[in-house]
Amino acid sequence: MNNNSILQPKAVFDCFEAICQVPHPSKREEKMIAFLEKFGKDLGLETAVDKTGNVLIKKPATAGMEDRKTVVLQSHFDMVCEKNNDTVFDFDNDAIQTYIDGEWLKAKGTTLGADDGIGVAMQMAILQATDIAHGPLECLFTRDEETGLTGAMGLEPGFVTGDYLINLDSEDEGQIFVSCAGGARTEATFAYTEEALPAGYFCFKVGVKNLTGGHSGDDINKNRANANKLLVRYLCNEMEKMDLRLIDIQSGGLHNAIPREGWALCAVPMKMKEQVRIDLNVYSAALEEEFPQTEPAMLWELSSEPAATTCITPAVVKPMLLSLHALHNGVYAMSQDMVGLVETSTNLASIRKQEGKIVVTTSQRSSVASGRENMSSVVRACLELGGAHCETGEGYPGWKMNPKSEILRIATESYRSLYNKEPKILAIHAGLECGLFSEKYPQLDMISVGPTLRGVHSPEERLHIPSVKIVWDHLLDILKRA
Repeated sequence: MNNNSILQPKAVFDCFEAICQVPHPSKREEKMIAFLEKFGKDLGLETAVDKTGNVLIKKPATAGMEDRKTVVLQSHFDMVCEKNNDTVFDFDNDAIQTYIDGEWLKAKGTTLGADDGIGVAMQMAILQATDIAHGPLECLFTRDEETGLTGAMGLEPGFVTGDYLINLDSEDEGQIFVSCAGGARTEATFAYTEEALPAGYFCFKVGVKNLTGGHSGDDINKNRANANKLLVRYLCNEMEKMDLRLIDIQSGGLHNAIPREGWALCAVPMKMKEQVRIDLNVYSAALEEEFPQTEPAMLWELSSEPAATTCITPAVVKPMLLSLHALHNGVYAMSQDMVGLVETSTNLASIRKQEGKIVVTTSQRSSVASGRENMSSVVRACLELGGAHCETGEGYPGWKMNPKSEILRIATESYRSLYNKEPKILAIHAGLECGLFSEKYPQLDMISVGPTLRGVHSPEERLHIPSVKIVWDHLLDILKRA
C-alpha cells in the first residue's frame, strides 16, 4: 500500500498500513493497546495507559510555541468487524487486506477500519514528525467506542489536561461537527417453549442478503432497507395465509449497524410448499420497486430443509412477529433547529433465537434527551405488547454546541484561508465520544473533523483518498494557529 503515489500524505498512510496489521476488534483491543503503548515509548514520549485501556501520548510543544494552549487530538482504535458471508477472515488474528479502487481505499470482503483507524494514523504521524509546528499536544486513543463508548466512559478526571479537543472521527471532509446525538440500547427478550412439529409439514429456510446496510445513525435517513424488517414482513404476510411455524431465526448483527442480512427456518403444511415460493417471488419484486436506488443488489433465497421435529409454540410466535412488524424503524423526528438533521431515530438491529429465548436488540438516538427517552419508551411499549421483557441501558449523552467556541473559530478561519471557501458547521445524528468528554471535562472546547468515509460498519466501507490530504493540511494549520 505504501508504494502507491496516490496515497498521500505518505506518513499518514504508512501509519494506517501499520494499524491494519494489528487486530483491533471492539472489546478485544489488547494487541492495539500494546502497539500504541510501544509506539509512544519508542518515540521517547510520555505514554500512559489507564485502567480502562485508553492510551495517552504527550508531545511537548515545538520551540517557541510552549506558551500555547494544549490541544488534545482524539480517535478511537477499535473497529466494527463485519465481513461478507463468502469471505474467510479471522478478525482476532488476520491483517486487514486493503486495495485501491480509483480514488477509494477499500478492504477485501471486510470492513476497512478507517473508522477510526485513519484518525489514529493521523495522530501517529504527528507524534513521530519532526517538522510540524504545534503547541503542547496530548494524543488520546480510546478503546471500544463502537460497542458502547466504554473507553470514553472510563476516562477519569485528570487523565487529559488539554484546553482544546479535536475529535478525528467524522466522515465528511469540509464539515466541522459541533454537536452529536445521545443514544441508548433497548433489548427485548421473548421467552418461548417448543412443541412437536405436526406431521406433513414442509420445512424451508428463507433469507435476504446483500443489502447496503450502513451506520444506524448517520445513514438512518437514506432509505436503506433493514433486513430484519423485511424478513419479519414476509413472515407476517405468510402467517396471515397459512399455518406458518417458526423453527429458528437469526437476523441482523451489530446494534449500531443497519442490518444487511438475515434468515429464518420455517415450516408450512405440505400443500402450501409452492405458495411460499410464489409469494416470495412476488414480494421480492415489490421490494425492488420500493428500493430501486438504495438496494440494487438485494437477494432473496428460499431452500428446502430437512424435516424438523419441533417448532416454537405458535402462541409465542404470532404476537412476537406482529410486534416486530409494527415496531418503528428509522427516522422518528427531524430537528426543528437545524434543517435536514435527524433529531430522533431507532434501529431494529438484530433478532436472535438463543437457548430458551429470542433476543431482539434495538438502538435509539436523539439530539434531545427527552426525545431519546420517549423513543426508547415507544420501542419498549411495542415489544412488551408482543410479550417481551424489555430493558433500556443507561446510554450515553449528546454533545451540545458551544456558541462561543474558540477552536471552532480557529478551524473555520483556517479552512477559509486554505481553501477559499466556508466549511459546513454541522451536528451529526450519531454518537461521538465528545458527549462523554463534555461531561467529564466541561472545560474542553471541542470540534470533530475527518476525511470522507462511506459504507462504514459494513464490508462496503471505503476511504476517499484525496480527502485525507485535505483534512491533514487543515489539521496541521489548526495546530499552527491554536
